[in-house]
Amino acid sequence: MADTKPDLSRPYFPRSGVATDGWTSDTEATATCLCGAVQLVFPTEGPGLLNRFVCHCADCRKLTASMFASNFAVADTHLKHVRGRDHLKSWGQSDTPKSGTVMTNYFCDTCGTLMYRAGEVLPGHSVLRIGTVDDFHLHETKLKPQMEVFVENRVGWLKPLDGVKQIVEQGQAIEELPMQDAASKQ
Repeated sequence: MADTKPDLSRPYFPRSGVATDGWTSDTEATATCLCGAVQLVFPTEGPGLLNRFVCHCADCRKLTASMFASNFAVADTHLKHVRGRDHLKSWGQSDTPKSGTVMTNYFCDTCGTLMYRAGEVLPGHSVLRIGTVDDFHLHETKLKPQMEVFVENRVGWLKPLDGVKQIVEQGQAIEELPMQDAASKQ
């Protein structure tokens, strides 16, 4: 049987959802919801790309219907809505892992894909899901997590990521690693 593993050393856009117009450049890429109604353009390097991280908090578990979320934070000044801003519905709460801080979630109103979160913890920044990024090559390179947060909540059958900073309780963890340094270590 032939090896069917994709070549992730270069841009790779697998069939995923309805939209087929995702793209990547040296400094930007797209993130698209499953139905294609919402598409964002985000920076793939600093200063707009702030951090990449895996989160084990209770909110991320519920929001992803999984045991963790793979995220990246971007400055809102560098986040562009290509299409579907009118398709985004928001829902927020203040009962979050960092109690008392409001987090607002922005979902596609057609397919339900969570496109990003924004909150008081990081004013002027949005947290996107790595899984919405169209170019899977970026998952292995520029968006590879730098840290894991809320590791005290990680399930026992999931091991820590090798070479990744482990942080108990998020606090200001998302802001801890300057993006310019992290991007140069890829």
